[in-house]
Amino acid sequence: MKIAVAGTGYVGLSIAMLLSQHNEVHALDIVPAKVEMLNAGRSPIVDKEITAFLDGNKDGSRPLDFHATLDPAQAYGGADYAVVATPTNYDSEKNYFDTSSVEAAIEAIREVNPTAWIVIKSTIPVGYTMQVRERFNDHRILFSPEFLREGHALYDNLHPSRIVAGAPQDDPEAVAAARTFVQLLAHGADPAELTRTNADGTTGIPEIVVGPTEAEAIKLFSNTYLALRVAYFNELDTYAESRGLDTGEIIRGVCLDPRIRDDYNNPSFGYGGYCLPKDTKQLLANYRDVPQNLIGAIVESNRTRKDFIASEIEARVKDIDRPVVGIYRLTMKSGSDNFRQSAIQGVMKRLKANGITVLVYEPTLDKSDFYGSEVTHDLASFKERADVIVANRWNVELKDVADKVFTRDLFRRD
Repeated sequence: MKIAVAGTGYVGLSIAMLLSQHNEVHALDIVPAKVEMLNAGRSPIVDKEITAFLDGNKDGSRPLDFHATLDPAQAYGGADYAVVATPTNYDSEKNYFDTSSVEAAIEAIREVNPTAWIVIKSTIPVGYTMQVRERFNDHRILFSPEFLREGHALYDNLHPSRIVAGAPQDDPEAVAAARTFVQLLAHGADPAELTRTNADGTTGIPEIVVGPTEAEAIKLFSNTYLALRVAYFNELDTYAESRGLDTGEIIRGVCLDPRIRDDYNNPSFGYGGYCLPKDTKQLLANYRDVPQNLIGAIVESNRTRKDFIASEIEARVKDIDRPVVGIYRLTMKSGSDNFRQSAIQGVMKRLKANGITVLVYEPTLDKSDFYGSEVTHDLASFKERADVIVANRWNVELKDVADKVFTRDLFRRD
């Protein structure tokens, strides 16, 4: 089967790698340098499994039928499925995802291929798929949410918690196409996942085909619940810090309850990254005219947490003349090169607004400044110059200056 993928970010590239094990996959991007890298067998993003797949394709140990291209005709021509994995940033003025890249991709696909099933993988508002099907008078558009972590996108595709696709339930042809797509994803997963035992006693990967609007809601409510977990344990940490209590001991005791468990409970500077901030805001916008208290509180809690973290840092440098606060890495997670919407940036803005000099150590950033703050790649100099080193996540290379480090990473994990 021929499959086209529009976009080679975390979502698109991981899907392309997964599907190219058993299908002919053509990944389209608009950046020539990325296409050149991919065709040379190099990943443009930091993801251990993607790198391993590309290395295996080069040396023949893991052959893939994968091709990167700048040409829509090459990608979309003759494709059975076209997966749209383009970015949908949240527009704070419109209170809505910017879906223009998705619509442009749909139009480009249809210029070349009028019959391919289009599967939107980009994160979109609840109700969008049905709207776009009507707007384009195109009933071969489906939706399939992704549940991936930055830096571990292909791993999560190989070991999926569940595979979800959305198609109108009164359209048998669309439902059948959605089921086929789900099976394509399942076929690409690690074979061990097909025989695993799930918590509910079922075997294999849970496969869910529902209406497209329900599938969109599954995505946004899933990420908002994860944001709730992060916000909850951050507020627990804020309370414990303010009262001089041991946060770690409290969290351990709380999470021994099997109904709560030990997931997503490590304090941080706030939830961030590409998905959680925009998905929670979009879900809140979707609640217009619907009663709610909790969803709005999650969004507000994240702002409050950043305020608290900034005030804690300021308290540590208040007696230093012209202090320098060092920001150790802009990334949200260990093993990632992505710092879009990272929580530490919100902390930086608050510090700078109060006149504090910020110095950034970020080895993946190829520039000398970041929004007016100096960037250094010299770790030794960074450690020496910073009066306080702020790290959202601990790294062993900070061990020699541990007395300078401010972090809420209690359990030394993401």
